Amino acid sequence: MPHETTAPTPAATPPAPAPVTPVRPVTAPSNPYLRLLATPGARAFTAGNLLARLPMGMFSVSAVIMIAGAHGSHALAGAVTATGLAATALVAPWTARLVDRYGQARIAVPATAVAVLGSLALVLCVHYDAPVWTLFAAYAATATTPNTGGMSRARWAHLHRGDPAALHTANSFEQAADELCFMLGPVLAASLCGALFPEAGTLTGAILLMTGVLIFAAQRATEPPVTPGTRAASPLRAPGMIALLTVFLATGAVFGAMEVVSIAHAGGAILALQAGGSCVAGLLYGSLRPAARPGRRLLLCLTGMTTLMSLPLIAAATTDSLFVLAGCLLLAGAATAPTMVTGMTLVQRLTPQAQLNEGMTLAVTALLGGIAAGSAGGGWMVEHAGTVTGYAVPMCAAALALAVAAAGTRRS
Repeated sequence: MPHETTAPTPAATPPAPAPVTPVRPVTAPSNPYLRLLATPGARAFTAGNLLARLPMGMFSVSAVIMIAGAHGSHALAGAVTATGLAATALVAPWTARLVDRYGQARIAVPATAVAVLGSLALVLCVHYDAPVWTLFAAYAATATTPNTGGMSRARWAHLHRGDPAALHTANSFEQAADELCFMLGPVLAASLCGALFPEAGTLTGAILLMTGVLIFAAQRATEPPVTPGTRAASPLRAPGMIALLTVFLATGAVFGAMEVVSIAHAGGAILALQAGGSCVAGLLYGSLRPAARPGRRLLLCLTGMTTLMSLPLIAAATTDSLFVLAGCLLLAGAATAPTMVTGMTLVQRLTPQAQLNEGMTLAVTALLGGIAAGSAGGGWMVEHAGTVTGYAVPMCAAALALAVAAAGTRRS
């Protein structure tokens, strides 16, 4: 029998590998503000902070409308709100120091509760025609309101320490938020008081403030840790801080004088253009590269602000056109946000990390004091020399800020 050979069985062909879908790398958004808000936890605390910050532009307008309507005296309404501003200048740094020492959530919530009770007490005193002195006492109690903008900036500084570009964008975002809230707040307050009842603006502001602070304080993952240790010296002792706070004081005088003079010359609605210009400029400024030497950039910003603040004076002196004046106010506002952003950056550099809330609150306090002084100076000039000459006050205040900065912060 012939030998049979068995053909080898062919090996099984392995199955073709399944096509691999390429994984696209996760890239950060190109927009610096989208990258900023992509920080874990940032959107939650930002939403709460914006909700709490909106009433800051509502309370004084609401109080004036409510008190003037009940007592028929704008002088009394102005005196009550001025008392609240003075109390805030005294209490706010102390509240910020407690925030730095014990944490944002532990201090901000009870401090806000006291302020809200003060607002509610003011409503009751006005509604039930309580003695005039109770209005001053109730409104002074609102001075415990924590500096929500400062606390938000402190969180950004904690989350992006060592990243100057992100911190520059964050400061610009916060400044634009300030401008937006102070632009929308008075409009919302006046609308509520007019459409509903005189107390509606204050009540709504109190609810928004308490709700926003509760949401903000609940975001514990992004809260800056409390630094244990001995009590640190006041940020006022940091080299250059006094000069920088004086710059904030003079810049506040620019805002206060411009507000009073513009209202007297053309009505309050035109001021929205200045705030709008500042808001847009702040957002654009945040997309630029941060300054290696912010002290030098502050000088450039103040030079621009001084120059642009001359435009409303020129427009008021040479034409009666509100359209031209509105355009000049829009341009003038474009220099204020970059100035504030750069100033806050310097405050953060000069202030120890464990005292950021106190340092930034001191800057805000100086700004508020300047607003009060500018309002008084602008009002005096309008009454004695007219509204056209009144526009010289904010220009001179800007020049003063520039001179102080040139003398005291040039090495920063």
